[in-house]
Amino acid sequence: GTIVPDASPEIPEPHAHAYYRYQDKTVDVTRHNPSWVSTGGDMISTTQDLHTFISALLGGKLLPPPLLAEMCTPHPTGIPNMDYGLGVFVVTTDDGGTLISHNGATVGHAALMYSTPDGSKTLTAALNCVDDADMAIGAAFQSAQQRLLHEVFRGGRADPAQPAV
Repeated sequence: GTIVPDASPEIPEPHAHAYYRYQDKTVDVTRHNPSWVSTGGDMISTTQDLHTFISALLGGKLLPPPLLAEMCTPHPTGIPNMDYGLGVFVVTTDDGGTLISHNGATVGHAALMYSTPDGSKTLTAALNCVDDADMAIGAAFQSAQQRLLHEVFRGGRADPAQPAV
C-alpha cells in the first residue's frame, strides 16, 4: 500500500480527502503534485504499512540492536518533551514514559506514527482536515493528539471533561 508518487497527483483508492478553505470557498486539494514538499511528499503510505514498519523497526527485525539503540538515542531539540534520534523523534510522555515517533503532513493530510521503544504497542493514524488561511488549528491539534496518546499508551480513557476536538 506504500507508493512513491514522484510528481504524480494520483493517490490510490481508498484514501482520505484533504480540503483547503480560503474566504468563502472550500476546495478538495487531495490531488496535487507532492514534490513541492520535497521529501515530505516522497511517500504515500497506509496506516497498516506504517504500523508494520514501526513495529518491525522497534521490534528489532530491521536493524541490529546497536544500530537501533543509536537511532533511538535522544539528542536535544529545544522542544519540550521531544528530542531527536537518527530519523525518529524521541517523545517523553506526561508520565515520564518514552515513545518513538515520526509523523508527517501536507496540506489537509497528516499521518501519526508512534510506538513504545520495543515496538510492542503502536499507534498509527491518518487524519484529514480543512486547512484555512485565516484559522490556526495547531493548538487544537496538539490537544487532541495528547488525549489520543494518553488513551493509547497510558491505558486509560482520557478525562471526559476535556473537550473533544
